[in-house]
Amino acid sequence: MKKFSILILIFFVGNPVFAQEAAKAKALLDEVYNKVQSYDNIEVNFKYTLENKEANINQETRGDVTLQGEKYLFNYLGSQQLFDGKKVYTIVPENEEVTIENKSDDENTITPSKLLTFYKKGYNYAWDILQNLQGRKIQYVKLTPIDTHSEISYILLGIDAQTKHIYKLIETGKNGTKTTITVNSFKTDQPLSKTLFTFDEAKYKDEGYYIIRN
Repeated sequence: MKKFSILILIFFVGNPVFAQEAAKAKALLDEVYNKVQSYDNIEVNFKYTLENKEANINQETRGDVTLQGEKYLFNYLGSQQLFDGKKVYTIVPENEEVTIENKSDDENTITPSKLLTFYKKGYNYAWDILQNLQGRKIQYVKLTPIDTHSEISYILLGIDAQTKHIYKLIETGKNGTKTTITVNSFKTDQPLSKTLFTFDEAKYKDEGYYIIRN
């Protein structure tokens, strides 16, 4: 470990430009994080694409998520997932089924509540390209997992240079799978129902849903 630390130190000292670019990338991500944390709630509508040319996979769908602190309501692929701060409820209308389980303790799992803040831990940062999108400047930061055993090769995080909101996430896996999340709309501090993050078990039982507890 000591030898590894010395090698890293030599690398950064010997590459001042790299160190400056990494510091610049971290500073931008800190701005994004502080902006996200300043909102009472966030509503995100997004497009999700999954691509693996080798496996001939090309899928596209849309979804939305409402976030308030750790709580969230996530709509995706015809299902709904709700986290009330204690339990995760996955509602699948097609199967008339609800699964109730505890929140995952795995820090490496990117849950909807971590969607806009996951980059704070576990990654090395690098400054990447600036994209001009119809007059909108999108600055990309490259995230490389510190854990060498991670299934992720790298992530490109596109950030709107003016609003400091995340616009696009492009994750490339070591197996060649490319996952892209593009934000179509980003709303903040919306009036939310007081029961938005409350699961009404009686309602689903009355509708004949099968309740599974894990």
